[in-house]
Amino acid sequence: MNEWEWRLLEDKAPAGTLSIAGVEVKPGHRVRLHPGKRGDVMDIALAGKTAMIESIEQDYEGNFHVCVVADDDPGRDIGIMRQPGHRFFFDPEEIEPLPPDQLESSVASKSPSVLIAGIGNIFLGDDAFGVEVAQRLASRKLPDRVRVVDFGIRGFDLAYALLDRFDVTILVDACPRGGAPGTLYVIEIEPDLNVSTLEAAEVAHTSVDAHSMNPMNVIRMAKSMGGDLKRILLVGCEPLTLGPDEGAMGLSEPVAAMVEEAANRIESLVETIQRSGAPERSSGS
Repeated sequence: MNEWEWRLLEDKAPAGTLSIAGVEVKPGHRVRLHPGKRGDVMDIALAGKTAMIESIEQDYEGNFHVCVVADDDPGRDIGIMRQPGHRFFFDPEEIEPLPPDQLESSVASKSPSVLIAGIGNIFLGDDAFGVEVAQRLASRKLPDRVRVVDFGIRGFDLAYALLDRFDVTILVDACPRGGAPGTLYVIEIEPDLNVSTLEAAEVAHTSVDAHSMNPMNVIRMAKSMGGDLKRILLVGCEPLTLGPDEGAMGLSEPVAAMVEEAANRIESLVETIQRSGAPERSSGS
């Protein structure tokens, strides 16, 4: 099957563990690959190689499929971040668990994976803040396992990205909380979405539609799709204006002045996250 077909399988919630040859394996464990005769040329090229289990998927007929990332793949980090071309699927009978002293993968204990998601509508004034910050960060050299995406108003794309099980997601958006225009906020969104700290934020808009994106609605959507969401931070900026009814392009002066500062602050957060695996909690700046 190709990557698109496997993505259809991934609509189901992944399994936590699977017994193979009497050994209980789970994501992060290492295995040796023995592709069957029906495998394609890429599967056959992996014969005898060791790999890390990235996920265990179950199709609609109840059959299990093991997604792996090869140990010697130079694009291994891309595969761990669930991007196409570096993830391969095998049936359980094609998988051999490694001995107990080799089962745990050093790859699995690497620094956390981080998604930086720029959010906003460039036609609504300061609502473009997250887009501008994402574009600024995209031009910088960031650590491995850090992905920057300008989602704009593509709420469904962000919801699907949240299903990719990043260790930390940093949302970047305009965030009206009543402070002075240009004020930066760093807010932690609790996984259970019971977030009193965000009740005053009213993050930009009211629904996921063709013109705007409400991050909280996107998070709820991802959870309803079976997403196992981990740590989520919001880096927001107090807007001066979201433009007139007819729209307006360009950030206001106080918000534009904070784009570089926000990018620097996010880089600092990423450094803390990857060093300790736990970003510092903060409710304001």
